[in-house]
Amino acid sequence: QVQLVESGGGSVQAGGFLRLSCAASGYAAGSIYMAWFRQAPGKEREGVACIHRSDGSTYYADSVKGRFTISRDNAKNTVYLQMNSLKSEDTAMYYCAADKRWAMDWTDTRAYATWGQGTQVTVTS
Repeated sequence: QVQLVESGGGSVQAGGFLRLSCAASGYAAGSIYMAWFRQAPGKEREGVACIHRSDGSTYYADSVKGRFTISRDNAKNTVYLQMNSLKSEDTAMYYCAADKRWAMDWTDTRAYATWGQGTQVTVTS
């Protein structure tokens, strides 16, 4: 049963923008926290942004603050990641994650029970 489906990845030149979407269904549709992670080749998966679906609280990695914006449309069970001013170092596979409980560290991958398959973002210089 598919629960998180990402879309919107692609290839873009540095300075450009992309918007990623993550649609939740089934068990994941009841998640309270949803987040975006990314993983570049040879590197660990890192937290990019997180959002509380009820009150809209947001959290960001320092590396993307001021450039990326996470938002949600609860009626559509969808979370978005607007990525502006993209840099080559943003190149990675981006994953959506969800859970019903808050963790002390939103960037901890172990805090999320459900993951999507990922969508590739490539930024060319």
